[in-house]
Order: sequence, then C-alpha cells, then structure tokens
Amino acid sequence: MRNWWKAGMLIILLVIPVSVFLFLKGFGTNHYALRTYYPLIDSTSGEPIIRKKQQYNREVNDTLFHTIPAYTLIDQNGQKFTSAITDNKIYVADFFFTRCPSICPKMSSALSRVQDFFLDTPEVLLVSYTVDPAHDSVPVLNNYAGMYQAKPGKWYFLTGEKREIYQLAQKGYFIPALEAEQPTQSLDDEFIHSEKLVLVDKEKHIRGYYDGTDSKEIDRLILETRILLSEYANRTNQ
Repeated sequence: MRNWWKAGMLIILLVIPVSVFLFLKGFGTNHYALRTYYPLIDSTSGEPIIRKKQQYNREVNDTLFHTIPAYTLIDQNGQKFTSAITDNKIYVADFFFTRCPSICPKMSSALSRVQDFFLDTPEVLLVSYTVDPAHDSVPVLNNYAGMYQAKPGKWYFLTGEKREIYQLAQKGYFIPALEAEQPTQSLDDEFIHSEKLVLVDKEKHIRGYYDGTDSKEIDRLILETRILLSEYANRTNQ
C-alpha cells in the first residue's frame, strides 16, 4: 500500500508541472523584454532624458535612447545603401574585413547561420561593414558574400569612406575600429575591430552584443532576436 502511495505522489509531482506548462503555453502570454542600451543623458542634471508619450490612451514616461546615426555606403552589388533600408527592420551588424585570417571567418559563418534561421523572416536583416575599404572593393565584397551564400536583400556587405565607417563603429555601435599606424607583419594586427555582433531594433536602438566566435552566444542571439520579434508582435496585438 505504501509503495502505491509513493508511486501516486510521484506521478502527481511529475504531471502537475507539465500540466501548468501546457496550460500557460496554450492559454497564457509570455512577456519578455530585452535590455535597451545607452539611455541619453542630460548634460546638466546627469539624469536620463525622459519624454512624455501617449500609450494605451494614457500619458507615460519614456526614456530616450541612443540611436544608430544615418549614413550612406555602397553594398556588394555596387548599389547605394542608406540606413533608411534598415527602417522598421531588426538587424544584426558586424565589422570585419575579407583578408582577416582569424575571427572574421568565424563571425561570417555565424551570421550565415543566423541568416538561415531567419531566411523567411523579412523583418530581420544582416549588415556587415568592412574596416578595410581600400582593399574590400565591390567585386571583393561580392565574391566574399558568395562564399557565405548571402541572400540578396537579406545580408548586405558594405564599403565606403574609411573615416565614415570607423566613426559609425565607434560612435554609432560603440565598438572599436582602428587601423595600425605602422605596417605590421600580421593582418590580424593591421586592423583592430570587434568580434561582437550587434542586435539593433526597428527604432535603431542597440538591444544586445554577442561574441561572434562563440556558438552559444549565437544561440543567444537567435533566441533574443526571436524575443524581439515577439515583442513587436505583442505591441501590434494590443
């Protein structure tokens, strides 16, 4: 009798959590929110800048955040690329160069995996900026894009004025992009750039940084991109 009682209690303990999970999955709404980076700071008070806005027929406080600035570059097909192309899109950005012998192939392979996952999600784009525009011409970028099976209109490889690209990295995405002042023996040392992939939302706010050489970090990037998509879907349904 005692053994039957123990078996019954064990079944109950196993079944209840599963039942609760299935109920929440079927009838509940899970709410997640990603962090938004870099609130704008009032230079006089040192406090975040707040504005009033209307939401659900009431006035609420809304913190202002840094946004990726506007720019114009050239893509791997020789077409003008403006930041307006990313309007109302979620996108993942990185800085690389085609001659990079170490981290760039890993980063590009990771982005290829992200592209495959969101291939049928037009809201998600990929944008790769070269830090070696003197070498990475349109034909070079086009060939590189082909190596990673970049889908036209989905994954953009951009070149242009070095100064503009470096400023965009440093002041737009807050990641390093530098060229060595003196010739180096290794290409790895000639250009300093980050291994980070950057997740940007539809308002051009930064929502996450991920190590492009770490497969677990890419898993997290994919998951958090899905969460961000869900975030926007929930706004539409409210």
